[in-house]
Amino acid sequence: MQPVIEIKGLAKTYDDGFQALKSVDLEISKGEIFALLGPNGAGKTTLISIVCGIVNASAGSVAVAGYDIKTDYRKTRAMIGLVPQELTTEAFESVWDTITFSRGLFGKPKDPAYLEQLLKDLSLFDKKDSKIMTLSGGMKRRVLIAKALSHEPEVLFLDEPTAGVDVELRKDMWNVVSRLRDNGVTIILTTHYIEEAEMMADRIGVIRRGEIILVEDKKALMHKLGEKQLKIHLHNKLDAVPSKLASRNLSLSDDGMTLGYTYDTTSERTGITSLLSELNDADIRFRDIETTQRSLEDIFVGLVHEEREQ
Repeated sequence: MQPVIEIKGLAKTYDDGFQALKSVDLEISKGEIFALLGPNGAGKTTLISIVCGIVNASAGSVAVAGYDIKTDYRKTRAMIGLVPQELTTEAFESVWDTITFSRGLFGKPKDPAYLEQLLKDLSLFDKKDSKIMTLSGGMKRRVLIAKALSHEPEVLFLDEPTAGVDVELRKDMWNVVSRLRDNGVTIILTTHYIEEAEMMADRIGVIRRGEIILVEDKKALMHKLGEKQLKIHLHNKLDAVPSKLASRNLSLSDDGMTLGYTYDTTSERTGITSLLSELNDADIRFRDIETTQRSLEDIFVGLVHEEREQ
């Protein structure tokens, strides 16, 4: 099956010399929810802005449903809906007028019934005649979502969708997303919060410093997030992990004073009790132990390091 979005060698360097994207390759399948994670400034917004035709790439190519975003701009843009981070709406228009206008921009025939249902799904219908300038920030966010969906796109980008939104909007939005996915719409969610992706995403990609460093099935990634590390601070320095403890896959700090043991918090047995017993049998004394949750950054850096060694 041909991916609905196909990105090859995508790069972007701005006029000031800042390289926002570095040869990004990514494929997204039709009907999936793909979460793109990364810290602020990682390149998330630049990437989706290029796909949506807002920013020009310095190199590489992007195809939407097999159509090139440059040579078939009008066709690809009509397939895409974008909910941006910023609240950019015409303040003096009514909610109904702005979504009707957005639909017309893409050459779609009038369909009041569709727009009415869309506003009801987003709990906006009772505000349809209100001027946007009179709405709260959360309501304005709902209007942006309605505008993005007004022309019935095949692909929907949600750029940091829950930034500054209330719990009620978050619930409404995810309900709409679920229905869209059921109808075959492909959804790309960008965020720097793992919780954002955990609820809905099928796959998760990680971008850091303009590079995609990981693309993985959500369930596999959540399993890694269940890992914790036990740090055992020793009384005496070790030159190496004793061979009798080799099966434990222990790590030794550079100064030889700390052993590290990674375990899965989701399993019935962590192996910590037996490990401490084995350390005692090996006459390895420790002065303290502590546990730390592996962060996303720890996991991603570790995975990248492993890939480079292979």
